[in-house]
Amino acid sequence: MYNNEFFSEPDESGVRYYQSQNMEGVQIKKQGKNHSLRNSLIVLACIIAGLTVLGVSCSNMMQGGDAEIKLPSGDYIATVYVEGTISKGNYDSWGNPYGYQHEWTLNEIDRLTGDTNNKGLVLYVDSPGGGIFESDELYCKIKEYRDVTERPVYAAMASMAASGGYYISAPADKIYANRNCWTGSIGVTIGTLIDVSGFLENYGIKTTTIASGRNKSMGSYFEPLTEEQINIFQLLIDEAYDQFTGIVAEERNMDIEKVKEISDGRIYTANQALAADLIDAVGTYDDAVADMAFEYNLFGCEMIDIRYVHKSLLMNLLGNVNQAGAGANGDAAAVLSLLERQKRFPVSYLCEILAQ
Repeated sequence: MYNNEFFSEPDESGVRYYQSQNMEGVQIKKQGKNHSLRNSLIVLACIIAGLTVLGVSCSNMMQGGDAEIKLPSGDYIATVYVEGTISKGNYDSWGNPYGYQHEWTLNEIDRLTGDTNNKGLVLYVDSPGGGIFESDELYCKIKEYRDVTERPVYAAMASMAASGGYYISAPADKIYANRNCWTGSIGVTIGTLIDVSGFLENYGIKTTTIASGRNKSMGSYFEPLTEEQINIFQLLIDEAYDQFTGIVAEERNMDIEKVKEISDGRIYTANQALAADLIDAVGTYDDAVADMAFEYNLFGCEMIDIRYVHKSLLMNLLGNVNQAGAGANGDAAAVLSLLERQKRFPVSYLCEILAQ
């Protein structure tokens, strides 16, 4: 017996045709795949369209820029935040600015200087220090604000205000340090000069440096320092050190010999700094603000924060993505990695251990 479910009716020649019972299922599967592909293409098109709309609507955010802080129309005290390394180069791998921004901060202090509604400045410092040039520029700008306006300047040190962080705090009328603050580190560093000539020799690598004078290439990775070159570097350090200690002596009204006695680069706790006359009180930021209000009758003044904020929301989000480095293993790779971190040897007011 033939099952009509699987065989067709006879044609004119009496021939029946067999129909596979899986044929319909195969057809269904093909239709399912086509349907799935079509859905995927629709989803992909929607994603592309959404990204296009997002790109257009967020063009201003992607361009970024410096967020301008609106100054109050009434009396106020401004808190200028100096957080992180005092440097011009605070940009991440996306080109997104972060932390302390030097030129922006200088410009904001200029704005405060010219605004008669501003009645005082609190410098909030949480920094291991930074470059000599940037630290001194910021110091001079704070001193200019103080001298031109004759308004009070207080420094409130947070977890650290070392080296350049202390340098910029020196012109304050009063310096407060949190009880857990590490400060001091009064000194200058040129970093660690690395000589890998012996290492390269072990690997059969020879180098030749072509320079116009015997000291033109001093500090090169590939040749040891001579005594003359060490002395040259030391003179650079000594001059910057004299500038640093001279500012501390002047601003803190201390004898220069006493300043140099305590300025051997060591870090001080808040209580140790108080005993050494480097600060005026151990206390919080709120304590500093309350003291200023009491001493200068500034009760009722509004408090505003002068803290750098980049307008680019999208760039800020991208900046939070950590890029994992794909480093190689072995001695050579380790040395190359070290050299990459030591490309420059700037003379700086930086506490290296706190900058880690």
